[in-house]
Amino acid sequence: MDKKVYVHLAEGFEEIEAMATIDILIRGELDVEIVSVTGERIVKSVRGIGVQCDKLFEEVDYSEGGMIVLPGGIPGVDNLGAHEGLVKQLKAYMADDEKWVAAICAAPIILHDNGLIEGKTLTCFPGCGDGFTEANVVEDKVAVDGKLITSQGPGTAIEFGLKILELLQGKEMSDYVRGRLLA
Repeated sequence: MDKKVYVHLAEGFEEIEAMATIDILIRGELDVEIVSVTGERIVKSVRGIGVQCDKLFEEVDYSEGGMIVLPGGIPGVDNLGAHEGLVKQLKAYMADDEKWVAAICAAPIILHDNGLIEGKTLTCFPGCGDGFTEANVVEDKVAVDGKLITSQGPGTAIEFGLKILELLQGKEMSDYVRGRLLA
């Protein structure tokens, strides 16, 4: 895939979900950009760890992108969902057959709250999807429905990253990275 993968961070993001995914995608030779929706380049995680982002949301040209990734974490998910520009891009990506959206842990709540999961099969952190009556919520570690990839939480972040890699770069690359991670 020659398009960029945009991993979005907001104050209170879940570290493992963000960083494991970023690491795996970079190891798999994808063009990954970490995007801050805070207006600041350094975004603090739910446990106060500061991560320097490559770009601010306002600097990103979403026409160059192929995937938006949403890590979980509370209040990170709430902060991502409150960003009107990001929600607009999510709607555009979900409507485009060439674009992907990946959400882990509580992040599918953002998609639910914006009417983007009707008829979809997805997974999320246990309990987060209890009100998703318009979707088929499964208990799989990772679920794929069309161009939507979802996963359950920190403990499934490596599988999430490897599934993204498999779908974007092929099984051979995903298997290679899996072997290098001893996963």
